[in-house]
Amino acid sequence: MTTKMIFAGFGGQGILFAGRVAAYAGFLTGKEVTWLPAYGAEARGGTSNSAVIISDNLIGSPIVRNPNYLIAMNLPSLDRFESLVVAGGLIFVDETIISRKVERTDVKSIYIPATYLADKAGFPKSANVVMMGAMMKETGMFTPDEMYAAIDKSVSTSKTDLIELNYKAFDIGYSYNK
Repeated sequence: MTTKMIFAGFGGQGILFAGRVAAYAGFLTGKEVTWLPAYGAEARGGTSNSAVIISDNLIGSPIVRNPNYLIAMNLPSLDRFESLVVAGGLIFVDETIISRKVERTDVKSIYIPATYLADKAGFPKSANVVMMGAMMKETGMFTPDEMYAAIDKSVSTSKTDLIELNYKAFDIGYSYNK
């Protein structure tokens, strides 16, 4: 089985980190993985996306043209990637920031107030991890323990104080019920 994902939003929203965590989770569970980050010239505020492929088989190219899953953290990202998601795919929308609904009817849309939930919990920069928690709950792709291990590997050694915070953010998304 091969699963293709795109995480997309503004620079500074942790888009590249989210992709790296998903890729690490695949790697740690014995899958073949690719992670292809992309971002504009601006380090903060420019657009960024992270394409991840997780597969039981060798991966021929890291390019994701038609993802199974999309996490859209801002409106430009939803506008850009919505049409690319495969029919039957899932689109996760941060409804705190994106006011419009997904227009397609052949995909499942999941609306999570990730930025609001992260703010309310006291760690506003973790909306990306809240979204990942919701995605993992919906897809069953990885267990919470597998994601915690991936978070451990993805957080730099200079920021280990953020590991527990990311666990909590993941749990918020994983346990969110609309």
